[in-house]
Amino acid sequence: MRYLTTYLIFLVTFSAPWFLDLQALPTTENLNVRYEKGFTRIGVILDQTSRPGKEAKVATEIATEHFNNETDHPFVLYLQNSRGKPIHAAIAAKEFVDKHNVKAILGAHTWEEASAIAEVISESHNKIPVFLSLAGTTPLQATNQWPFFLQSVPTESTQMKAVTAILNSWSISQVTLIYESSHLASGSAAIISYLSQALRKTGGTLTHILPLTFGSHSVSAELEILKRQQRKVFVIHTSLELAVSLFQTANKMEMNGDGYLWIATNAITDLFHFISSTEISSLKGMIGVKSYFPENKQDFLDFKKIFRQKFRHDYPEEDQDKPGIFAVQGYNAVKLLAQNSRESFDHMTPIQATTVEIVHVIGKGYHSVYWTEGLGFSETVRDETNGATFYSQSMDNLKQVLFPMQPWYANRRHRNLAESSGNRMRVGVPGQSLFKQFVNVEFDNNKNRTVFNGFVIAVFDEMMRELKLPYDYFSFNGSYDDLMRQIPAERFDAIAGDVTIMSSRHEYVDFTQPYTESGLEMIVPVKSRLSNQPWLFMKPFTAKMWWLIAAVTLYNGYIIWLIERTHCEYLRGSIVDQIGIIIWLAFVTLFTLRGDKLHSNLSRMAVVVWLFVALIITQSYTASFASMLTAQRLEPTITSVEVLRNMNATVGYCNGSLVNHYLKDVLGFKSFKVKSYNSTHRYAEALNTREISAIFLEVPAAKVFLAQYCKSFIRTGETFKVGGFGFAFPRRYSWLSEANKALMNISERGKLKELEDAYLVSEKCVDDESSLNEDDSLSPRSFSILFVLTAGTSTVALVIYIIMSFTEFKKSNPEHANLFEFIRDHMRRSSSVVVHADSPTHPSSDVSDP
Repeated sequence: MRYLTTYLIFLVTFSAPWFLDLQALPTTENLNVRYEKGFTRIGVILDQTSRPGKEAKVATEIATEHFNNETDHPFVLYLQNSRGKPIHAAIAAKEFVDKHNVKAILGAHTWEEASAIAEVISESHNKIPVFLSLAGTTPLQATNQWPFFLQSVPTESTQMKAVTAILNSWSISQVTLIYESSHLASGSAAIISYLSQALRKTGGTLTHILPLTFGSHSVSAELEILKRQQRKVFVIHTSLELAVSLFQTANKMEMNGDGYLWIATNAITDLFHFISSTEISSLKGMIGVKSYFPENKQDFLDFKKIFRQKFRHDYPEEDQDKPGIFAVQGYNAVKLLAQNSRESFDHMTPIQATTVEIVHVIGKGYHSVYWTEGLGFSETVRDETNGATFYSQSMDNLKQVLFPMQPWYANRRHRNLAESSGNRMRVGVPGQSLFKQFVNVEFDNNKNRTVFNGFVIAVFDEMMRELKLPYDYFSFNGSYDDLMRQIPAERFDAIAGDVTIMSSRHEYVDFTQPYTESGLEMIVPVKSRLSNQPWLFMKPFTAKMWWLIAAVTLYNGYIIWLIERTHCEYLRGSIVDQIGIIIWLAFVTLFTLRGDKLHSNLSRMAVVVWLFVALIITQSYTASFASMLTAQRLEPTITSVEVLRNMNATVGYCNGSLVNHYLKDVLGFKSFKVKSYNSTHRYAEALNTREISAIFLEVPAAKVFLAQYCKSFIRTGETFKVGGFGFAFPRRYSWLSEANKALMNISERGKLKELEDAYLVSEKCVDDESSLNEDDSLSPRSFSILFVLTAGTSTVALVIYIIMSFTEFKKSNPEHANLFEFIRDHMRRSSSVVVHADSPTHPSSDVSDP
């Protein structure tokens, strides 16, 4: 016995590396038994009339030949067929121990056979071999009772943890177990124990246990009792034949589909790889946990090729030659022996499994996802082939890979999967909200899942936290009215979005009280505001005003030059010089009288009037410019809805909102004068380009828009009363009053204001610096009288000067006293002035004209 107790200490370090360490092997025939020294005798007891036994037999032979080709201490296999009878298994074990002195025995896919073999080994007086059992369902006390007993396949414990993970994902807390009573009580007890332990850890309960026998006529009666008891969630651990019969009976009794959930253990699903598509289709709608092994790795693909050749050779009557989990377990059992000591098999440890395949039967096949202990559900298994994998605690986050047709989601609220109030609510969220500050739905590539965020989502989270109700968000791409209709269609249990409370929507949903300010506001552009543009100094006058000032200034300068040029030699010179002198005179006289430098009273008259006008223009410019720099005026361009209607103006609204009907039916705007927009940028663009004169937004949306465009637009006029934002629930929802109470608590403790400041008011202003309103600039119309005065005075001076000059010309040239000669003489004198301009001296004249 002392030697036997060492069996459980040896193998911890050595077993895992050989798991599924498969390589290509040549086809083999039955090995010849040899007794020479150096061989290790291994006994194999399998039910070779069953598919698991056939697969394990072929796989153990392949693994043995593979090992023997690489060692000088080969295995010799002794194969015995138990034919599914525990007594045959016991006789074979006794022969192996007493006659062949085997070092190890492996086999037995059922607990009945395994226990019979273990009993024979324990009573042996020879050296006791290690027993590697292939039975998945094993009592917890087996290894304590028989120290040589080693379960070489994973226990049902991980499978039952996966079952409870599925139930917990859908908030199901109560379940019924159906098992086949033909198995020994100890094996069934193990399943009950594993499932009960797993349920306790997640808060679930095994409420009912039903034993059944294949071929019994009481199946229908037992199911009828369960139906009357409103038991709708079942875990079935039976043979495949009983499972098919049970499920077909359940279908006839309408105990499948909506409202019911059937979960099969791997005792059923591990056989899916070789049964016909007709048998699989008879299980349509069933969920199952299945033993997982990596089928896409190269080592398994090599093994698969060899296995299929040998399997077809050994069992030509079998239609399917694909290896399943039984082949893998048989191969690994031999590898587990091969990896240990050449002289003994002490200290071996069983292979542990942490990943379970979850299947959903649809049609003639099934879809798969995976569950890994400690990580959760995933669409793939993390390895060197698949790389990083996204794990989730809820199967609903797996892009509906497992359930493409969503069999649970129709009539969800009428289901009783959990048989309690613990069902997780399905909350619909608008996937295309105009204002991302309210609802923002995005797919996070890093997390590989959809992320829901925004003010509305934050408020709903706070409310549900108060209610202590479980829920999940689901995006909906469609109109808001269509989203509301998903509640009576029973696709969603609630709606969380920037949804306006409307009387028409109350026909099919009930709303909570508004959690935002209610009302409809008009937003218009502002007239003017402070600007830091580089050409701001030009803004006090319009462009026409600047051009008019320049023209009048040059005109006055030319008049003064024309009158004064005959008296002042410094006003003479070349054509270029005289043009410069004219410009200089024009702008010098704008800022100074220079009366002492002028020689003609006509010049003085023109300059005095021009300086008077220039003084007024200069002071006006200074005042207007100072106002622009010191006062930011934000007067609205339009002050009321009546002004808009009188202007026959075009207005805008948020696309898809109730504002469209309100503008036309209540405020009286014509349909062709109302435009919809689908972005805040388009709002601002349309207002700035005068495409529309005003935009109408609900108060929460108006806050966000004005926070973004804080410089160009302003709210004006009265606030029109509308419903505000509310959360939608089914009609006569029992939790509605509690939801309203939760919203009040959120508001009273200041949390609602905190969320509003965080998501809405704190929005960064993205408004561009725009030009000042043209109406704020001074135009020529404001100074028309003054311009007429100065231009008229200068013109009168010019006319008088021409008349006086013509009179003098007639006196000095009586024989040529006509206008044509006067002009020619005047031009000649101008030319002579240019000539004299080159002389070194220009005597000045201080004599003034009369």
